[in-house]
Amino acid sequence: MTKQHAQANTQRQGTPLSRAMRPVNHVVERFIPSSLVFSILLTFIVVVLALILTETSPGDLVVYWGDGLAGLLDFITQMALILLFGHILANTGPVRRGLGYLGSVPRTELTAYVFVFFVAAIASLITWGLGLVVGGLLAREVAYQGRARGLKLHFPMLVASGFAGFVVWHMGYSASGPLTAATEDSFLTDSLNGQTLAISQTVFSGWNMLAAAATILVVGLAMFLIAPRKGDTVTPLEIDVRETTDDGQEDIVTPADRLDASRIVTLLIGLLLVAYLVLHFSRGGTLTLDTVNWSFLALIFLLVRNPFELIALTKQAASNVGEILLQFPLYAGILGLMVGSGLVQIFSDAFVSISNPVTFGVLAFLAAGLVNFFVPSGGGQFAVQGPIMLSAGTELGVDPEITIMAVSYGDQWTNMIQPFWAIPLLAIAGLKMRDILGYTTVALLASGVVFAATLLLVSL
Repeated sequence: MTKQHAQANTQRQGTPLSRAMRPVNHVVERFIPSSLVFSILLTFIVVVLALILTETSPGDLVVYWGDGLAGLLDFITQMALILLFGHILANTGPVRRGLGYLGSVPRTELTAYVFVFFVAAIASLITWGLGLVVGGLLAREVAYQGRARGLKLHFPMLVASGFAGFVVWHMGYSASGPLTAATEDSFLTDSLNGQTLAISQTVFSGWNMLAAAATILVVGLAMFLIAPRKGDTVTPLEIDVRETTDDGQEDIVTPADRLDASRIVTLLIGLLLVAYLVLHFSRGGTLTLDTVNWSFLALIFLLVRNPFELIALTKQAASNVGEILLQFPLYAGILGLMVGSGLVQIFSDAFVSISNPVTFGVLAFLAAGLVNFFVPSGGGQFAVQGPIMLSAGTELGVDPEITIMAVSYGDQWTNMIQPFWAIPLLAIAGLKMRDILGYTTVALLASGVVFAATLLLVSL
């Protein structure tokens, strides 16, 4: 076969959808910068938009940005703990053994991509921090075990499948917007007329759970359709880059060392946390960001072998939290720019002005997706956009649970093309955002159809 014939044959390989994605993949691989550079460029884009669309002076914009840098410190701590605990939990012995077993499940190339997506989606519904870490670890485990069985797996596609599972996180247990609405005296309380909105009306409502299931099915099908077929060029996992974690064993010489190597210490504090959570919920306590964190901390203490292991896992997890912590103040600064200049209000009002009670949910979802691109933080976004949307929804007679979930859907939706939350997963996989963005764009399109259809149906 001549070189020209081989190239033509390669171009014909795959499904029509996978062939259509090739030019997109080529463009993003060349022109998408790192997530840190992306956040810096986005800062100046917002400055330019504020100068064009508002009457804010350059000096005021600098002040809004500087004041905003520290505007989300409490929330940043909560988010950092969720990510830290999710990473530690995913690397405990029992969970790693479970991932090793799961890595052996896929027996064909096509099922491997869908399987990684499905497991990552379930983990993201449990908690977004766990979903991100599990997606990266499982993608690598499947690639490693698949290579040993002779499967021709495209590693960037496996990692993209793991990140695509993140598209349902705000429909699950760690959903920061609905959890904030369920928390007394939160920043959404005034917009809810001094009341809280029970989690049973949002995340655990029948329509949201059906929408989560439908999203997983539709996006899973999309990933199946764009996956490489036999004969396509693939980029395999070149070497065994599975994490080599410290086994948590130290030389035991002194009585203090024996205490550090004792499982009793971590077991006792884990049981104490479990007792607290049981009493908290039995006395009418609600599910909040803090209780989500403490529930996963309890699991960590119960699953690790001793304090030595927990210290080693924490050191490993910290390296993946660091880059996000660096960028969070930058996005908080962007949030300060958008709030101080009125850009958030302009974006939201533009969508709300063309809404009616039926279309409001969909348009609020689109508005939230746009704002999330500039402020990729569910809680941070709800802090400024939540009250605006709840007020507008109330004027139109829209139930607050629809508004809350519409903003939640928009927040999780555009994460697929916003590199911020991909940092920990990409660090585990050793890839860059441009390696997976062409595939996650398909997840964005497929999930968007489900989200919009859901909000239209519940608004009728």
